[in-house]
Amino acid sequence: MGVVTATQLAVAHCMAMAANPKALSGAAFATLLLIALMMGANHVSARFAFNNGVDVLTAVSARSGVTAIVLALILWHARVPWALSERHRIFLPAIGLVITAQSICIYSSVARLPVALALLAFNTYPLSTALWARALYGHLPERALLLAIPFLLLGLSLALDVSGAISGLGAVAHWQEIGAGVAFAFAASAFFGLALVLTQHEASALDGRVRTFTTMLTVGVLASLGAGLNGGMHWPTADAGWIGLGLLTFLYGTGFTIMFTVLPRLGVVGNSAIMNVEPVFALMMAWAFLDQKISWIQVLGALIVVATVMVLGFRKSRT
Repeated sequence: MGVVTATQLAVAHCMAMAANPKALSGAAFATLLLIALMMGANHVSARFAFNNGVDVLTAVSARSGVTAIVLALILWHARVPWALSERHRIFLPAIGLVITAQSICIYSSVARLPVALALLAFNTYPLSTALWARALYGHLPERALLLAIPFLLLGLSLALDVSGAISGLGAVAHWQEIGAGVAFAFAASAFFGLALVLTQHEASALDGRVRTFTTMLTVGVLASLGAGLNGGMHWPTADAGWIGLGLLTFLYGTGFTIMFTVLPRLGVVGNSAIMNVEPVFALMMAWAFLDQKISWIQVLGALIVVATVMVLGFRKSRT
């Protein structure tokens, strides 16, 4: 989820885990909402960092590196066994590479678009997942997903103001302004869908903590190498940037830690559709802290997208 959002957000390994068919307790529900809030706040914090000198590769390097260290400590403390098959050794680096591309794309979108709109476009990942499953493993998409497509497209068309009428710029000028950010968000969705499919079919039997650690380590290393080739790390140029970078790193790492330490004790395995409210949290926080305002029509579109993805998620959790 995002989500997670789902996301986040951020997170192929978590979302590929089987959902618990039992009713959620109050504590579990609150914890899932807290994770969604943290992931939404992570992206809002990232925008603060980007507005104050930090580039995307630096943000991804810091976030993923610190998260990998936290997960390494969890693995060490829990004495989690490492039993990697030959197939795992092939596909875990591949999944890490895909998540690296996804992380760079989603942060590149957040740097160019209102945060909530970037996350909404990214929330088309169920479509990407279905396309990759069909292309790589011959799986036919579920009827529910096909029925959801018109609602997703309607919600996105309203949220993104595809005609440019709300912005007053007209379609051409409006898309010149938002086109790159939307393209990065859709690319992030495509990479995330690929990561989900690869994780489900090639690494689902592996302990989620091990899978997450190897992914974050790969992302951190690759992003750091990319930063080195791009002139080195670009650190904040103002206090607000340091606060943003620190918060996005703290929130992302803490969200993952809660996901792997608290949720299993509450009877929740993996991601839940509840975490797809991340864009709604991001919308409210971006309005409050970044003064990113969108029209009520765009808000309606956002709610349609979030509701559609949540319905798909809840349906999956019952099957």
